[in-house]
Amino acid sequence: MKIKLGPVEETIITREEFPLWKAREILNKETISVLGYGVQGPGQSLNLKDNGFQVIVGQRKNSFSWKKALEDGWIEGENLFSLEEASKKGTILMYLLSDAGQISFWPTLNKSLTEGKSLYFSHGFGLTFCDKTKIFPPKNIDIFLVAPKGSGTSLRRLFKQGKGINSSYAIYQDYSGKSLEKTISIGIGIGSGYLFETSFENEVYSDLVGERGSLMGAIQGIFAAQYHVLRENGHSPSESFNETVEELTQSLMPLVSEKGMDWMYSNCSTTAQRGALDWWKKFRDVTLPVFRQLYNEVSSGREAKRIIDSNSHIDYRMKLKKELQSIHNSELWEVGKIIRNLRPEEKKKCSYNKKKNS
Repeated sequence: MKIKLGPVEETIITREEFPLWKAREILNKETISVLGYGVQGPGQSLNLKDNGFQVIVGQRKNSFSWKKALEDGWIEGENLFSLEEASKKGTILMYLLSDAGQISFWPTLNKSLTEGKSLYFSHGFGLTFCDKTKIFPPKNIDIFLVAPKGSGTSLRRLFKQGKGINSSYAIYQDYSGKSLEKTISIGIGIGSGYLFETSFENEVYSDLVGERGSLMGAIQGIFAAQYHVLRENGHSPSESFNETVEELTQSLMPLVSEKGMDWMYSNCSTTAQRGALDWWKKFRDVTLPVFRQLYNEVSSGREAKRIIDSNSHIDYRMKLKKELQSIHNSELWEVGKIIRNLRPEEKKKCSYNKKKNS
């Protein structure tokens, strides 16, 4: 359906207008091969399987993710294979390896992309920055994308709750003339709440900006700065964490998600109202140049080059572990770990587990 969002008319596809039975009917002769079982692989493959599609998984043998796939119920030789074998067996190849993994496995996968097959992505990185990734697919296949707007863990969790996570979709190459119906069918099959149209380029630009910005990078920076200022002015760790993180994540963001920021402004104290209205534009004006710089780095390809160069170093995983450890060991998140365990629902879980194990 067409929906006007602000000044723009967009194409939105819901489960009501494209039901699951229709998606199953369209893909009933396809073998969907999910290549990679890391971030998105488990959620997408398990949801498709539970929704009645013919799914197999390809993963590097004896890796951590291979063992996870076995634990999740995939059976070696039946619906769990090596990456090479799964690439040959599938008719729709869902390329869900990491960006670095996609680059290294591409020469092998390319041999399996015979005429009439379909190549699926959940991220536009590989094709948008093909001059750097060297991913150049053949012309006689369909190529499309469905990108859930959230982690694979959330995709699976919300699916099991009977809910869904919104996804974008895009067509890169329509060799068969049926790419759109295949794309939407998989989008519905993986449990999307609704699907909205994009392009490979727009998906990767918005995704990289979001990850570095309000979704992870900027929010961690804001948390760290506010916590630091409160602590250096004599506030206790518990007060600093609660006012910085806990109140936002546990109380306010669920309400913003449900009703919007405008509702939140209308339903808080007049003191909070006045302060938020006076200060939000200051934060916007300070961060706007940073976001413009960030978007420019992404759209120019410089950020992609930096990522590829960094991820290709042999000691990348070791350095990454060190960087993550510095966040993990910071006072902010050490305090967070303790406070999360004090939440009533966490205490209930602990007491339940103790009773269960006694």
